[in-house]
Amino acid sequence: MPANAPERIADVCLIAEGCYPYVAGGVSTWIDWLIRSHPELTFSVLAILPSAPTSEPRYARPDNLLSIDHVRLDDNNMGTTHDWPAATPEYAGELIGHLLTDGDTRQLSELMKLLGPPGKRVALDTLLNSPEAWQTMCYHYGSMAHASFLGYFWAWRTLVGGLFRVLTCPLPQARIYHAVSTGYAGLIGARAAIETGRRTLITEHGIYSNERRIEILMADWISNSIDNGLDLSDDRKDIRELWARSFESFARVAYNSATEIVALYEANQTFQLALGAGPEKLSVIPNGVDSERFGKIKPVSHDRPTIAFIGRVTPIKDVQTFIDVAERLRRGFPDLQALIIGPMDEDPEYAQSCISEVNRRQLADTVSFTGPVNVVDYLGRIDVLVLTSISEALPLVILEAGAAGVPCIATDVGACREILEGMAHDGEPIGPGGMVAPVGANDEIATAIGLLLADRQRLRTYGDNLQRRVRKHYRAEAVAEAYGALYGRNFAPQPQMVS
Repeated sequence: MPANAPERIADVCLIAEGCYPYVAGGVSTWIDWLIRSHPELTFSVLAILPSAPTSEPRYARPDNLLSIDHVRLDDNNMGTTHDWPAATPEYAGELIGHLLTDGDTRQLSELMKLLGPPGKRVALDTLLNSPEAWQTMCYHYGSMAHASFLGYFWAWRTLVGGLFRVLTCPLPQARIYHAVSTGYAGLIGARAAIETGRRTLITEHGIYSNERRIEILMADWISNSIDNGLDLSDDRKDIRELWARSFESFARVAYNSATEIVALYEANQTFQLALGAGPEKLSVIPNGVDSERFGKIKPVSHDRPTIAFIGRVTPIKDVQTFIDVAERLRRGFPDLQALIIGPMDEDPEYAQSCISEVNRRQLADTVSFTGPVNVVDYLGRIDVLVLTSISEALPLVILEAGAAGVPCIATDVGACREILEGMAHDGEPIGPGGMVAPVGANDEIATAIGLLLADRQRLRTYGDNLQRRVRKHYRAEAVAEAYGALYGRNFAPQPQMVS
């Protein structure tokens, strides 16, 4: 390309938080698939990261991916103007406070005006470290004065710092913007809609605000400073609630700005509607799988009954439950093999706790960690896939296993039940492809797995049923067509340069 040639404008800018291309997992794999499934389109990726990437991309770059840009949530060098915006700290605090609790696009638009036009944004250092920034923060703290100020200070720095970063970062030029979640990705999508007039789409694999609420409740680094006891009428706000409500508010902003909002299954639309998504914007496009490729996987003869967890070794996947279930099963199946297949670098502390738990229970001859591998090489050796997650959407790994004829036992989260048991409007019933159990119901999970391992005919029947259901409802070709149609009806006639 000549030195003075204009930069190519992508057809679609995908906005991804904490996943592609540096973190392997279901959403990252979906993004890679989406780009490759549409060679007629060009893409760019805006990757939101907690810090500078410490590893090489996990995915080979598709030919139609023009660029990968980064937004680092620890980057303090954004913006150019060092004057405080033309607003009092009280007004700025009130505006930001609304965005953290009940935000909508009008408040986001007003905040963007205060931050200045593209290329002349207020510097992040001014927004976080100036005397006016301190006054703004203290003004908002007045609505939470019962909460720990120290906890509030760091929550504010993180939440508002992230908000300012996504509003001041360079925005790639594209014909359309497609956020792969709400959260900070959804905020950038909302910003793009306001700043460029382009249409913004959202695909939610899981409901971001729900998943963050679960993580916040599990977090041991957030301490409550208010003892509500049993008084349900006590509406004083504490730090955990500030975190949770902020992500719900960000979702409202994203939904209000989006032209169309895609869920992976119908039940998630209930959560989207509850957070203000317009029903006319909603549609369902499930995950899809290359059923022909996975259907070619044949069972490999193996001597030991084998179960496997496939996924990221993180707390929300509850790998500790899988380890406990393996110990329970070993009492009835002494030669059991339990594989934990997937990357272990996203939460090294949790991964190490899982390894320690295996050693503490003396399960090293039963439970093994493979790290990241090509699941195609393993599915033929697995009798039962086991998913113990606390939260899921529509797990790609169940579809891949099902396409290979491997039945699954899963927790009753997300779309696991409808994948394994079918939907009410399925038409001709296919039969179960596995079983579901409540989250944390280790006895029930172990019992369900044991029923399949002890009855090879049921094992094969469930695997065949799941394979038929995946081929009928979750074909990658149909999903690609649906996204092609989604893009086609939302493209603007001609791309315009973003100033």
